[in-house]
Amino acid sequence: MILIFGGTTEGRRAVQVLEEAGKPFWYSTRGNEQDIPLVNGMRITGGMDVLAMRQFVADHDIRLIIDAAHPFATLLHTHILQAAHHCLIPVIRYERQYPPHEKDISWCDDYDEAIHQLKEEGITRLLALTGVQTIEKLQGYWKTASDTVCWFRILDRDQSRDIAQRYGFPADHLVYYEKENTLSLIQKLQPQAILTKESGVSGGYQEKVSAARLSNTRLFVVKRPAYPPLIPGLEGVNVHTVNGPHGLRLKIQQLLPSFYELHTGLTTGTCATAAAVGALTQSDIVNVRIPDGEDIEVSIGHITGNTATVIKHAGDDPDITDGLEIQATVTITDDPEQKIIIRGGEGVGKVTLPGLGLPIGGPAINETPQKMIRENLLPLLDNHQGAVVTITVPAGREIGEKTFNPRVGVIDGISIVGTSGIVKPFSADAWMSSIRKEMSVGLSVVRSMNESPQPEIVINSGAKSERFMRQQFPHLPLQAFIHYGNFIGETIRMAHELGVHHLAMGVMIGKAVKLAEGNLDTHSHKVTLNKAFLQQMAHEAGCEKENIEKISKLTLARELWTMLSETEMEKLATVILRHCHEHCAPLLPEGTLDILLISDEGKIIHLDNHQ
Repeated sequence: MILIFGGTTEGRRAVQVLEEAGKPFWYSTRGNEQDIPLVNGMRITGGMDVLAMRQFVADHDIRLIIDAAHPFATLLHTHILQAAHHCLIPVIRYERQYPPHEKDISWCDDYDEAIHQLKEEGITRLLALTGVQTIEKLQGYWKTASDTVCWFRILDRDQSRDIAQRYGFPADHLVYYEKENTLSLIQKLQPQAILTKESGVSGGYQEKVSAARLSNTRLFVVKRPAYPPLIPGLEGVNVHTVNGPHGLRLKIQQLLPSFYELHTGLTTGTCATAAAVGALTQSDIVNVRIPDGEDIEVSIGHITGNTATVIKHAGDDPDITDGLEIQATVTITDDPEQKIIIRGGEGVGKVTLPGLGLPIGGPAINETPQKMIRENLLPLLDNHQGAVVTITVPAGREIGEKTFNPRVGVIDGISIVGTSGIVKPFSADAWMSSIRKEMSVGLSVVRSMNESPQPEIVINSGAKSERFMRQQFPHLPLQAFIHYGNFIGETIRMAHELGVHHLAMGVMIGKAVKLAEGNLDTHSHKVTLNKAFLQQMAHEAGCEKENIEKISKLTLARELWTMLSETEMEKLATVILRHCHEHCAPLLPEGTLDILLISDEGKIIHLDNHQ
């Protein structure tokens, strides 16, 4: 059993990660203000001291604690670590993502230093965005001088007003979150300075920094406390830190392997990035920032000179690259522009045909892995240094011949790929079980909203298409977006079984062409691009004869976006979507299905707009 201490955005995200397992867990908050839907989780409210935590761990067979509490909840962090140390169980700290410390901000180690700096700087008009609990901590500022004017922004609720009244803070100097945004509040109050705390991305920190800069207002920030807190006698406590959902799941898989039926893994792009970081830092364990902004921990297999090796682990996905050695050799160069050049060595495929979005003759290292390598290495280089990174896969040439690479014009090796950095398992039974659990949670969350939005559930193939679909439906909660991978038919049938009334599906052109032919499972191991059928649909759409003939030379279906004019592409898209709808709509007989075709750049063509 797992116990989460939450009440925060990170707590909510931790719940989402654990709900994917479909197994029971506990979620603890001090109060009941946070509204969080739980399907498999069980809620407990009320503060717990160390003894209460130890008793709860023993009574409920807790094997792992996730500390997703607020970064400034130092006492709670201390109690969690003390209880975990006594009970000999590990702790995962779900930390926030923090922007770097910037020089135009006045940084304070604690609230006492903040008071000292404010007085030293002669600040007499202050807007405090540090929360109602800090009214007491800042009494040394707002109570001590008659010429000091201070406002506190607090939540618009009686409990917060009672705290302010308890310490004698004037009610007419309280302002509320819901009334106006930070910038308009600054413009109205005209403070000399703003005081906030380092609350991270999820705590709205960047919005406050931006407002201060736009209004040319001094900004003082109280630094977040160190984690773990320095507690004598607890130096050996088993603590692991993550700052995102993928890292959390990977760490749970490591510490409590039986919690998930299927394990996620790493893409070749993440492995190549980790190897490059390991080669540069000469570290056995490295942190790699993946595209969603979180940092995940990756072990380095071995390091020889300026070459590091990472063993690709695909989790429980039936991936032919699982177990491969991915190597990176990093050579530092003198480059005033700090260029990072990425090359493909032995076992990395070479591109011979257009359509992959990569230069012909160059290495088959996709755009996202290249970006990851550059963004992870650049902060590690000194000024005026660049680097040449050569990726090699010793067994890649042999493995590449067993993939579909030769069909798309990639020869002599594998491709270094990955859009999210993470491999989700696609074994049919367990994957469908995971989809069912996620969809059940999503429906519960959507239907708990005051006004049930349309659609209720949005299904899409993966991280890239989800990003575009979330832009299309910004009013929907995260839980409403479900990845179908390749199991389109089974996912729609499942939506019917769960009673979904309105389903939206995002599909990219490669899967759409396969689906239009009636292939409800679009995995490349089972079905490939049928150019003859695609030509038939192009003829049906009234495309030019010469363009229909060009289709026979396509490498990938996505080349259609650039090969055809916008008008012809919309005509063809309409035909493709209509065929897709004919195969999919009968699977949702009591609901409405909208299908949206998505380009690589995020352009969306909706069937309803072209019927």
